[in-house]
Amino acid sequence: MEIILIKDIDNLGLSGQVLKVAPGYARNFLLPAGAALPATPGNLKMLARKRAEFEARAKADKERALDLKTKLAGLKIVFARKAGEKDKLYGAVTTADIAQAVDGQGLAIDRRKLRLTEPIKTLGDHEVSVRLHPEVLAVFKVTVVSEDGGEAAPA
Repeated sequence: MEIILIKDIDNLGLSGQVLKVAPGYARNFLLPAGAALPATPGNLKMLARKRAEFEARAKADKERALDLKTKLAGLKIVFARKAGEKDKLYGAVTTADIAQAVDGQGLAIDRRKLRLTEPIKTLGDHEVSVRLHPEVLAVFKVTVVSEDGGEAAPA
């Protein structure tokens, strides 16, 4: 089934694109959520009229993502956690913890867009990446230190 995306959908496409998707996916998810329209001749004409609007919105979204990327590049977040032997944490630093700490710095990011190569379960420095836009990936540092004040060797 052919559809016109109205909203950006992760791993599918950007708003304004005409795509072929499985009929069930379109019928059960995209159309009821208001994320897409069926690609009828009338809707395709509407898309042609609004193409400039979609392109301007996409350009503005990318510029905002690039601006946020520069702000995140200099960001370093420190967490104090209880650790046991061999610098292993008694829990983990989660994406929700990281998103909350970034929000505390005045920058808003969605925790679902955070990408960890592995769960943070050890003391030391860790890199966290964020998919801000389909074409923009930002990376920043997260440091985990022991609650008793000692810092571990870098990971």
